[in-house]
Amino acid sequence: MSLARNTLVQASLTLGSRVLGFARDIALAARFGQGPMMDAFTTALMLPNLFRRLFAEGAFAQAFVPVYGGVRARDGEEAAAVTASEAMSFMLAVVAAFTILLQVLMPWIMPWLLSAYRDDVGVMRLAVTATQLAMPYLACMTVASLLSGVLNTGGRFALSAGVPIFLNICTLAPLLAAYAFPAGQAEVLLWVTAAVTLSGLIQAGLLWWGVRRLGVRLRISWPRLTPNVRRALALAVPGALAGGAMQVNSVVSQMLAGSDEGARSVLYNADRLYQLPLGLIGVAIGLALVPRLTRAFVTGDHDGGRRTLDDGITLAMAFTLPAATALLVIPYFLIDATVTRGAFTSDDAARTADVLRQFAWGVPAFVLAKVLTPPFFAREDTRRPMYYAVTAVIFTVVIGSALFFWLSAMGADGVLGLAIATSLSAWINVALLAGTLIRENVWRPSPAFLARLSRVLLASAVMAGVLAGAGIGYEVLSRLLLAKEVAVLAVCGAGALVYGACLVLFRAVSVAELKATLKREAGAPPPTGLD
Repeated sequence: MSLARNTLVQASLTLGSRVLGFARDIALAARFGQGPMMDAFTTALMLPNLFRRLFAEGAFAQAFVPVYGGVRARDGEEAAAVTASEAMSFMLAVVAAFTILLQVLMPWIMPWLLSAYRDDVGVMRLAVTATQLAMPYLACMTVASLLSGVLNTGGRFALSAGVPIFLNICTLAPLLAAYAFPAGQAEVLLWVTAAVTLSGLIQAGLLWWGVRRLGVRLRISWPRLTPNVRRALALAVPGALAGGAMQVNSVVSQMLAGSDEGARSVLYNADRLYQLPLGLIGVAIGLALVPRLTRAFVTGDHDGGRRTLDDGITLAMAFTLPAATALLVIPYFLIDATVTRGAFTSDDAARTADVLRQFAWGVPAFVLAKVLTPPFFAREDTRRPMYYAVTAVIFTVVIGSALFFWLSAMGADGVLGLAIATSLSAWINVALLAGTLIRENVWRPSPAFLARLSRVLLASAVMAGVLAGAGIGYEVLSRLLLAKEVAVLAVCGAGALVYGACLVLFRAVSVAELKATLKREAGAPPPTGLD
């Protein structure tokens, strides 16, 4: 498939998952608001979410694909299957042991994770149990990540992009069931966190089925640290850390926010919105880029690799910049119109909007990092991206902590400081990645690329003006269209139409180019049931 077509497959299926996820978050906000129950839920989901984003959403898969693909190209399918089986068995054993250890130690860990409720025995006990129920999801995602890498190397992107939808289906179901069968807040919380683990089992099972349909026979055996496993881990573990820098930053921010009641809920709700373009575009393009770049570097086609990266960045920014613009210009409009109901108030929406605005200007950097790390992974260089990621995390910890406590002491919302530090660190990470690629002549932005990117920026600026006007008239629009939900859909639709028209008007993209990018590449395999 072409890069755009692969990205479209990934993004379309991910969009379905995110829409359901957003429905789940609306149901959570309506039931729990931004109080202790929601803080307990976000804490229970924090570690599983970190590993899901590291593994299932691409960072580990990006690092594993070159290793698996290299063995497959040199030694054949059978040797590659053996390598994948050995790596999966070893990592599954390690992560399962780590999961059990965390479950046992959680009563002592939780007071540090959720320090705002340290003296509330009821909330502490509930948060511990909820986290213990959700933790096995980590082991499921270890298997799922490796299976996704096998499928992506075989040119099959649909199943790996589609299975995360089951996380949202499984966690939404008990929230809806609670309306038909009334239950207390604590019971609902435990049902939802148990559903997280159930969804992991379903995802891993479906991916296993997909790999077998592809003709690859993997086996779980007694874990052994073989030479192949050492080599895979030496590349994959730093690669996962590098690709997951933003997720590590997010967890660091949530841990700092644990001392402020409701702060973790604010971060969670803001996180769900600004992560949307990352999940839809950054991860999709990152996964589609790795196999193409690996082929280019293995065959010595450096010009092809540069063109692929130009296309990837342009495509990423064409989709990301309008999303970031909307989050920056009308954050309150978006949150109040969609989330405010039940226990979630307009004041909660205003606080979340202020934080979301500070995340919004970092969104392009979050996506760019996903696009700029594949050239390193394709050349089996995962250490330098890891060093850059660690630098960004250290920056977030130091600056974020300083801003959080300083703003809190000044009577302002300390969570704003965490959002500012996270966005700044993302741009630092991008500067380090891009600077290295340019310095080593792996990638040099072409004049055509720069011209097209400037036109995308101009189209985004025009759209920003339209959205700003709509934001000012938010209440009037809501009355005219009879509901704020209808108003936000109308405004987003109008913004998308204006942006699309500007892309064509400013010649950032043509209809003929859109058709060409979606055509199947010459020599690409025909679609199968997995596609």
